[in-house]
Amino acid sequence: MRTFFLGDNAVNGDLVTVTGELYRHMARVLRLKAGDEVALTAQDGSRLFGAIEEVAAKELIIRIGTREHFHEGDNAIKVVLYQGLPKGDKFELIVQKCTELGVAEVVAFEGERSVVKLTRERGASKQERFQKIAQEAARQSGRTSVPAVRIEGKLGEVLRGADQAVKLILWEEEQGNRLKEAFEAVHEIPGSVAVVVGPEGGLSLEEVEAAKACGFIPVSLGKRILRTETAGLAMLAILQYQWGDMG
Repeated sequence: MRTFFLGDNAVNGDLVTVTGELYRHMARVLRLKAGDEVALTAQDGSRLFGAIEEVAAKELIIRIGTREHFHEGDNAIKVVLYQGLPKGDKFELIVQKCTELGVAEVVAFEGERSVVKLTRERGASKQERFQKIAQEAARQSGRTSVPAVRIEGKLGEVLRGADQAVKLILWEEEQGNRLKEAFEAVHEIPGSVAVVVGPEGGLSLEEVEAAKACGFIPVSLGKRILRTETAGLAMLAILQYQWGDMG
């Protein structure tokens, strides 16, 4: 049974009307037809199970048979990754794999050492593509929610609104504070964590100072120097084990 995210498609009682891009994907790409059974994830995280009743020229009607209401577990942790824009298609990989690992939001920023520089128009089109990648990764990994993906400006500006309970910034030049010590300083499971990862060239001292002014704690992973596309994934896995649903 295929699973789809409903987005803003209308649910009216036991009937769901699918239009727009989701309709085109289901009817034109997958060529689903009347009688095919599907699972739908609503915006509130609930699951709807039913069968396609009609495939029209511009819309598709699904009749719901059963519903499952989703409740986030008590130990769920909301992780926001602030990622310096990398080169090439690395950000696509980061979005995809972090979605699988349960990230709540991925915010790309233009680091001082970022090679990639996006205009507002190009950034908007890229953001739309990245959001689709997150949605597909969420569907394939069985998630009931899709992480938000945003492309923002400079790091100092982006972090001003960060209000997570624990705020960490990975910095290869940090000598004193290891990740283990940072965890030991937290005495109860936090509801939210923010992690900053720099682009290929790393973070400048000015960026680290700006992050510290916003309450972020520089941490080191010891002797391991990870690539920018690896660091966020490693942190997601560690955080999910430490405070999330992997441990």
